[in-house]
Amino acid sequence: MIHEVLQSLSRVFASPARSPRMAVVLGRLLGAAFLVCMVTGLYSHAIQEPQPWMVFPTRPIQLYQVSQGLHITAGIACFPLLLGKLYAVQGRLFETPPVRSFPHFLERASITVFVASSIVQLVIGLLNTYQWYQLFPFPFRQTHFALSFVVIGSLAIHIGVKLPVIARHWSRVPDGSRPDNSSEPPAPSTVSVGGVTGRVLRWIDASPRPVSPGASRRGFLAAIGAATAALVAFTAGQSFRALDGLNLFGARKQGVGPQSLPVNRTAAAARVEQTALAPDWRLTVSGPAGTRSFSRDELAAMPQTEVVLPIACVEGWSQSATWRGVRVRELAALVGGGPESSVVFQSLEQRSSYARTEMGPEFARDDLSLVALELNGETLDLDHGYPARVIAPARPGVLQTKWLSSLEVSET
Repeated sequence: MIHEVLQSLSRVFASPARSPRMAVVLGRLLGAAFLVCMVTGLYSHAIQEPQPWMVFPTRPIQLYQVSQGLHITAGIACFPLLLGKLYAVQGRLFETPPVRSFPHFLERASITVFVASSIVQLVIGLLNTYQWYQLFPFPFRQTHFALSFVVIGSLAIHIGVKLPVIARHWSRVPDGSRPDNSSEPPAPSTVSVGGVTGRVLRWIDASPRPVSPGASRRGFLAAIGAATAALVAFTAGQSFRALDGLNLFGARKQGVGPQSLPVNRTAAAARVEQTALAPDWRLTVSGPAGTRSFSRDELAAMPQTEVVLPIACVEGWSQSATWRGVRVRELAALVGGGPESSVVFQSLEQRSSYARTEMGPEFARDDLSLVALELNGETLDLDHGYPARVIAPARPGVLQTKWLSSLEVSET
């Protein structure tokens, strides 16, 4: 009886859009999006937590801006692609018997893990773009990083198991032929089942059948394409200026914020309002040749450099701005720093995992790396890091330390 019920349910879910060919088409788009997310995510993780042997490029200056923009945009595109993929294979949930062999068990187990981990990964990634961390009681960055390997690993197993099917349906099926497991509804069951179950089966068998397979497939793909394009267009403006006019749902909008630049973390949230505005604030710079201390006026009296660099945040938004201040390498040289020196920056903020950040030699010696005092021709706003902050090319916004209190220079 269960077998007949499952057979009838499979007829309910029969649709031109539910076929191996459609699953393969959507699967390779979804796989490409996840691969983009994985590569850009690993780069972001590495630059935030570098190993001693790692060296990162400082050019082009928009490198992290583009990389993280692609990461968030591809992640958002995964939502309709994943839902479309699940729709295309939904009928196979009612296959009988549920497990036919060990490879079949491996396939079902891998897809279960993949779907579950993907949904969690995408949802917490989306919540992170809006900084809604209170909605999940675990550290986002570590969880997101670990889950990425679960997603890619289960996807790799699934692809390996389904490789024969993928190869068979990779290209368009020639006219006049039909692939296995086609979308044509199976013939009605000849098994007679009485009672309530029989009435349920007869109701199921009477459900409408697709009329125009070609149009339905095109309509389904068009719907997935339109949904993906809309989500990307309405959010990617936070990462790519060309789409700013369409940015309806992005967490940040270009040009909106103090000094026409968005802010992730305010001085009030960081609890630095009093210490940052204290008249006796000084920047302590220490290194192999000793320690020196500078007031803001003394820093402003030093040779100033003006650069145009983007703020590119891990949440996906970015915007270029004009910064003016003292080169990091020139401050480091005052305490014995050289071309191979690294610099550790300490913020006035105390309760943050990014209150203390390290800048490798490749960034510290770069002419565009500054201890910035001005933004867009004005004194730094308090929310942008007054009295002084870090700005450097091709680095995440979380490493562009605000409300500086000290610099520690060391030879690597």
